[in-house]
Amino acid sequence: MSDTVLAIDIGSTKVCAIIAEIDNGKVQVLGHGITKSQGIKKGAITNIELASKSIKKAVSDAKRIAGSNITSATVSISNAYAKSLNSTGIVNIPHKDISIKEINRVMQTALYNANVPNEYEVIHVLPYNFRVDDQDFIEDPFGMNASRMEVDVNIIMTQKSNLSNLKKAVRSAGIEIDGIVLSGYASAIAVMDNDEKELGVAVIDLGGQTSNLVIHVGNSIRYNDFLGVGSNHITNDLSMALHTPLQIAESVKIRHGNLIETSNEVIELPIIGDEENRNGVSLEIVHSVIFARVEEALMILAKSLEKSALKEQIGAGIILTGGMTKLKGIRELAQSIFPAMPVRIGKPQEIEGMFEELKDPAFATVVGLLLYRAGKHTQYEINFNNEMLHSKAEHTDDLEDIRLNQQEQHREEPTPAPKRKEQAEEEKPETIVFDDLPDPNAEKSSALKKIANWAKQLF
Repeated sequence: MSDTVLAIDIGSTKVCAIIAEIDNGKVQVLGHGITKSQGIKKGAITNIELASKSIKKAVSDAKRIAGSNITSATVSISNAYAKSLNSTGIVNIPHKDISIKEINRVMQTALYNANVPNEYEVIHVLPYNFRVDDQDFIEDPFGMNASRMEVDVNIIMTQKSNLSNLKKAVRSAGIEIDGIVLSGYASAIAVMDNDEKELGVAVIDLGGQTSNLVIHVGNSIRYNDFLGVGSNHITNDLSMALHTPLQIAESVKIRHGNLIETSNEVIELPIIGDEENRNGVSLEIVHSVIFARVEEALMILAKSLEKSALKEQIGAGIILTGGMTKLKGIRELAQSIFPAMPVRIGKPQEIEGMFEELKDPAFATVVGLLLYRAGKHTQYEINFNNEMLHSKAEHTDDLEDIRLNQQEQHREEPTPAPKRKEQAEEEKPETIVFDDLPDPNAEKSSALKKIANWAKQLF
């Protein structure tokens, strides 16, 4: 059965909305809209009215192309105010077989045991390790036989105020929220492949005003961090260093931004507040300004990676994604900052009907939101609505039905055990049927037989 969904990535530099059709896990893009962000700075909403206008414009463009009037969406929320904490849950398995119900119960127990601050709201509960009867590192406990199950979970939460402002901005645009996904998590879904998930990987999303770090180890995300630095900061640095307007600085960054090669070529640039005169600037200065800012951001993220204590478990290395990855030589610079770790640029997975401009790393988050809706999330997850997400929907229902039917059959139709004489005499049928009534002639004949037998024994 096909389902039409709307995904909205609310970023600091752009808002992107995509309408797609999902049919048995296959995604087909029907339409998209991209607009410049307003009222959003460093991942946080600073003006609800302006942010709402940006969202409304992007969604209406997507609706017009798709020919759809969808009114609910899955939206991204910035890592800016997100925090993580780990928790553990333990439950006994009364029926010995682990079902989705038991997995949900152990994850809810872990969530209940967690010390979530009052000002925070949970958006993801992600299990990264199951233990079944003291057996550790169980990939999937479903269907196993056990008397006890434990789980370690990573709980991702965000500030209630930030979440409330996001909801207000989206609702003001005429859209209801049916799902909220951490932007770093969505980006990771879009760029990771199965081998990288298996080996452990760090995904760094370098955006316009923010950078996110997400570490996927084992079965799910184990660590996430945020840095309020992005490609717009390079533009600001260039504007100040070259005394040129922001728009000119942006075009210089796009055209001449190169982290490997330097050049002595001089370019003529307009001066801020002086329309008549131009200033000659060496590309060597441009290179040094861009290099300093990118190196600083990557160095901070490298420290965060060390702080995670998961560096040794990242076998697949680093994936760089986001708009800043279009800078020439960024992979080589990252490789020097993360030595002995493979680094690659991650483009979002291709989806049927995907427009050419959406294949850019800058759109990894919005593509990840669609894939999340298509079931590409962590194997088991408790989402923002406190619902259990899993990939075993149909299979599980069948198993549950079979198990219930079998139990009902055992209850309704027990195999008849041989009854003792006293038990048979005590039990009376609830409904008296004509055939069950005693035969008076039979009683007389049995009495005569008794007298005859007594007479025989006497004589």
